[in-house]
Amino acid sequence: MINILAKPLTETSNPDLEFAARALSLAAEGIGLVSPNPLVGCVIVSAGGEVVGQGFYRKDNLVHAEAIALEQAGERARGGTAYVSLEPHAHHGKTPPCTEALISAGITRVVCPIEDPNPLVSGRGFERLRAAGIAVETGLLADEASRINEKFICWHDRQRPFVHLKLAMSLDGRISLGQSVSTRLSGEEASARVQRLRHEHDAILIGANTAVVDDPRLTDRSGKPRLRPLTRVVLDNRLRLPADSSLAASTDESPTLVLTNSIDPEKAERLAGTGVEIVPIAGGTGQLDRVLEELRRRDIQSVLVEGGTAVAGAFVDARLVDKVTLIYAPIIIGGENAPAGFGGSGPSAIADALRLTDVTVTRHGDDIEITGYPQR
Repeated sequence: MINILAKPLTETSNPDLEFAARALSLAAEGIGLVSPNPLVGCVIVSAGGEVVGQGFYRKDNLVHAEAIALEQAGERARGGTAYVSLEPHAHHGKTPPCTEALISAGITRVVCPIEDPNPLVSGRGFERLRAAGIAVETGLLADEASRINEKFICWHDRQRPFVHLKLAMSLDGRISLGQSVSTRLSGEEASARVQRLRHEHDAILIGANTAVVDDPRLTDRSGKPRLRPLTRVVLDNRLRLPADSSLAASTDESPTLVLTNSIDPEKAERLAGTGVEIVPIAGGTGQLDRVLEELRRRDIQSVLVEGGTAVAGAFVDARLVDKVTLIYAPIIIGGENAPAGFGGSGPSAIADALRLTDVTVTRHGDDIEITGYPQR
């Protein structure tokens, strides 16, 4: 089980904090198994303070975390407390309302950090529980709960996929040697971290130059289970992706989408013959908005943007980045022709530059990861 708390609990710790953290850790067990639905974990604690049931949601199971935990608890749930990572739903969907299951089980208290942003749920679950006489307490570990479900929250609040921009760079901000030759910068530990990032997302996106120069496979090699294959997306307005590329040759393993404003039928037919799906997208202003609209239409809740220079700069210029991860290798490349991590037009004043908040710094072997969230 994933540990949510940064500091270990002591004997004098608030038990609510311990059980709420346990529910969040259970929710995280569903990574790769729930999209485009939320990550949810539930812990049932008896009136005597004993954990009597727990569970987490996975989409293929069609049983919600609360129902799993309540089934384990049985009659021991009566008079107890339910710790849930996200507001229980009160509407009839593919499953019965979790609020009714909690009420029928005799739960007297629910501790839940945040509301569900889904308008079908938001606030209604808490309202139903309170109407049934159940004490509802919110706010505990709210920041942590929002981070775990940041992709789901973005999906509803911004009506588009969550965009996580990841780049591997030298200390001087270069992503390869001069003339854009394929260059591996990260060590083994950092590379394993990238695989874990890929596992968290529904799609991975690169530009045509990266696809041509690096000839990547862009697969999830984390070894962790996932319900949906990782969708590979290439922004390729001139249809430069070779028909014999690794991406085209592995469409049976993971779908490959080429989003383009090209109308070259010969190139399109050649790529389509390999199993690549060609998706026409109008170019010019707003193209990235249209890209994200297309991905949302396919129920892609999150996308990991892995460059290169032009694509990274375009997403930053458009302010369509929700999270940034930069992994720095302890090398200096230099050279006027070595491509930088970010292209695009850039800001006209330093005050308009993309500023990150909630920044964390992590070492992976000799490499340094800096992750943060754009200030809004």
